[in-house]
Amino acid sequence: MKINWFPGHMTKALKEIKSLVNNVDVILYVLDSRAPISSINPSLNKLSQNKPILYIFNKLDLSDENRVKNLAKSYKSQSTDYVLLNSTMSGAGKLIKQKIQNLAKEKIEKMKSKGIRAVIRTIVIGIPNSGKSTLVNNLCGKAKTLTGNRPGVTKTTQWVSIGDNIEICDTPGTLYPNLENQNIAKKLLFIGSIKDEIIVDKIELAEEFIKSASERYLENLKSRYGDDLTLTAIAKKRGYILSKDEYDLDRTAQAILDDFRKGRIGKITLD
Repeated sequence: MKINWFPGHMTKALKEIKSLVNNVDVILYVLDSRAPISSINPSLNKLSQNKPILYIFNKLDLSDENRVKNLAKSYKSQSTDYVLLNSTMSGAGKLIKQKIQNLAKEKIEKMKSKGIRAVIRTIVIGIPNSGKSTLVNNLCGKAKTLTGNRPGVTKTTQWVSIGDNIEICDTPGTLYPNLENQNIAKKLLFIGSIKDEIIVDKIELAEEFIKSASERYLENLKSRYGDDLTLTAIAKKRGYILSKDEYDLDRTAQAILDDFRKGRIGKITLD
């Protein structure tokens, strides 16, 4: 199973992000806490060099919080910071605004010395379906951008004001042209950052998910599905039967992926 997904609008988006980054003060880099390391896009990393970055570990409500906290510590430096949150919860924006202002402190003080209140320009980047637009809407206090629990909803950049003299640009989720690391590609599929439609064999994908999640979260899986974690056994337990001796493994595979994405298996972080 070879996984690769890079629709045309992502090429355009990367070029546009590159031109925008030069004129922003702070970058908000949104990571999916269910797979934060796999959420790092090398193409975006190249564009974000030499700019203060606030890493946002999003979807914490679906993730292993202790593990995310340990992983996040390495994202703190003189010019970078991080925050752990669930962007669907109200009030998440206050801490983010404060951290943006801290990262832009030099510009704020410089403009203040001239008697000018600085306008801080920020840009939100990240992989598809990481919750960027939901975060922007939270920061605004109302829906100003289009959102959806699937990749590829945002296809163009959009500037909005979030108050406190901060302007923010929402951008489309972007991957990279060649997903050479197929382990990362699989995790991006698990969390829904790559469209399911590109995968022919969902059965294999679900089996790969069970294998990957079993390394740290075996008890979560057994609690949900029982001791036998084969798709046939899960289908039998769920009653997904096509005929007397045939089980609906495609339906079972989709159910397992949906269970993970909606947190029904428990709070899981896969790197």
